[in-house]
Amino acid sequence: MRGEPGTSAATHLVLIPSYNPGPRVYDTVRAARAHWAPVWVVVDGSTDGSTAILQDMAARDAGLRVLVLPRNSGKGAAVLHGIDAAAAQGFTHVLTMDADGQHPAELIPDFMAASAGQPQAMVLGVPVFDASAPRLRVQGRKLSNGWANLETLWAGIGDSLFGFRVYPIEPLRRVMHGQRWMRRFDFDPEVVVRLCWRGVPPVNLPARVRYFNVDEGGVSHFHYGRDNALLSWMHARLLAGFALRLPWLLLRRLKGR
Repeated sequence: MRGEPGTSAATHLVLIPSYNPGPRVYDTVRAARAHWAPVWVVVDGSTDGSTAILQDMAARDAGLRVLVLPRNSGKGAAVLHGIDAAAAQGFTHVLTMDADGQHPAELIPDFMAASAGQPQAMVLGVPVFDASAPRLRVQGRKLSNGWANLETLWAGIGDSLFGFRVYPIEPLRRVMHGQRWMRRFDFDPEVVVRLCWRGVPPVNLPARVRYFNVDEGGVSHFHYGRDNALLSWMHARLLAGFALRLPWLLLRRLKGR
């Protein structure tokens, strides 16, 4: 993996969970395919007509696969479905990215190369925002990042919410199959904390993020009330888990010095 467009690997794949993504998803998939193979899309019960178009794209592209879930179950559930299928085919690492075009497909080879260099680690994108980013979203994520750093004793999580990441598949599967949470919007921040608890080190790389408005085809399924309540409940669970693990986390931190 040399970081060139069109790179492929038998161990690493790109996984794109997709739910009613709007037309941006087609450009997202094409951009991902221009930089990597294989690319898998997990359609999470979409009802906007995108499924048939994505399947048609896959029928004409051997490097693209579309998995379809019969009903919407959430981002985390879509990722879990994808990584279970990937593990069955021998893949060891997965790069997740959103379907709405916010994530930088041109950085896929660089993130995959970083993962190949440190296969035991998770490679986390740290968002670089431009003027299109909603100020409330930019400021609000600082709170979640603060809690995530506390819950891991500042293990080095650059950003807890940005979903452009490379995970080692087996630790991720063990974390997700081990409990019933992390199936919806809570997936990104909770999984990175739990993987840190399991000793999976984070590697942080900057990545630009672009928000598209409605006129540009942007689609957002984030609901401030519902999803902030979900994040609050998530951090309550994590803080309880952190309290139980604190002596062990402290010992590991001291041994690592």
